[in-house]
Amino acid sequence: MEGNIHIQTILKQGKTIFTKGYFTPPFKLANITEDKQAKALHLMMMSSSPGVLDGDNLSIKVELGEDTGLQLHTQSYQRIFTMQGRAIQNMEVHLAKNASFIYLPHPVVPHVNADFLAANKVFLSDGCSLIWGEILTCGRKLNGEIFKFTRLQNLTEIYLNNKLVIKENLCIKPLETDVNAIGQLEGFTHQASLICINQNTETGTLQKEVIEYLLQHQNIVFGVTEAPVKGIIVRLLSHGGEQLHECLKAIAAMAQNDETITANGC
Repeated sequence: MEGNIHIQTILKQGKTIFTKGYFTPPFKLANITEDKQAKALHLMMMSSSPGVLDGDNLSIKVELGEDTGLQLHTQSYQRIFTMQGRAIQNMEVHLAKNASFIYLPHPVVPHVNADFLAANKVFLSDGCSLIWGEILTCGRKLNGEIFKFTRLQNLTEIYLNNKLVIKENLCIKPLETDVNAIGQLEGFTHQASLICINQNTETGTLQKEVIEYLLQHQNIVFGVTEAPVKGIIVRLLSHGGEQLHECLKAIAAMAQNDETITANGC
């Protein structure tokens, strides 16, 4: 199945509004913004499909105008069904000057023999703010489908003024690599990554706050490092997708509430 989403925004009277909200089946878009006076727009990405199917080719494009803010939500866990071939999702995000984008999708759950590539490219301009998360799971644990899929890959490239500054390649091939080996997942079943970029961030302060928060959680192994540009990168290992999703949302809230992140007001 071919599915497409195209979102464009502009700032009008201090609020982010649609100039384009195009989608084709199985996708749908819903405006879930609660505070109608807020600057940022909240959209939920929905699908009439039960999940990603064999041969799916999905495309998402987001273009944010200058000074606009968008948080793109997902409706539920993304199931990747059993396949003979492969499914692909391409996502491209463009942020004009001083734009803000938040994307914290629900965990990806691959079924037996699933093969899925999510290729993401994010293009930032001066003054932009980005919070980008992703969570990969072992599959349906309660069904005994632990690492029974073929391949699960999230390839993310982030550009600042057209220069590549961050490249993440989370790739699990359990049929080829022992996921429990040293240097791999080492017994954990879920992994998450979070990238927070803002040129107004006091990176050291935010890094310290995040570490203090994560130290309060049991059964999590984590690392928090400074990004090559102003911001942090967080990597988490755990045994549950819901726990990781809640952690990413909490860290995102810290980044937004940090008193140094005020330029966009989002």
